[in-house]
Amino acid sequence: MDPARIARQLGLSLIESVVALGVVVATVPVALPALDDMIQASRLSAAQQDLLMDLHRARTEAIKRNQRVAMCKSPDGWQCTRAGGWEQGWILFHDEDNDGMVDAREEVLLRHEPLKPALRLRGNQSVAHYISYTGLGESKLMGGAFQAGTLTLCRLSAGPTPSRQVILNAVGRPRTQKGTVASCTP
Repeated sequence: MDPARIARQLGLSLIESVVALGVVVATVPVALPALDDMIQASRLSAAQQDLLMDLHRARTEAIKRNQRVAMCKSPDGWQCTRAGGWEQGWILFHDEDNDGMVDAREEVLLRHEPLKPALRLRGNQSVAHYISYTGLGESKLMGGAFQAGTLTLCRLSAGPTPSRQVILNAVGRPRTQKGTVASCTP
């Protein structure tokens, strides 16, 4: 065989290159939505894990200090708010006076930045504004009743969308579960 002919056979012709490029261009619109869904699912999962780890940390700190430690929604990382959802960020603090709000003399232990703009995090009534742990690691409301509830994390959507839930049981242990919500709006 002629070595020059072998070298020529190993390369791609212009027509073969154009066809290959055409196949790639045709598959991109099909692949992009799947890639976007994967990225969004990853962001949802990461936010869920952040919340779960911070709840575990709050519970551990309360047990370690043998005193009340709370988490609340915080848009600025310094003060608690009753407005909006948990997606604006939260703080974990030593709640000496058991009021669910950080005061000037109370130590802030952790500040969590706001979630990505497309995510929403809402708590049902008992965990809508704060979560508080006693020195025994139990979640309790300011009045002393046990605090159980569900925090639902979802992507901003007018229709059905995947969600993640962090469920706080009667003794303060958080667990997670996947689900779907009918809509996720501001």
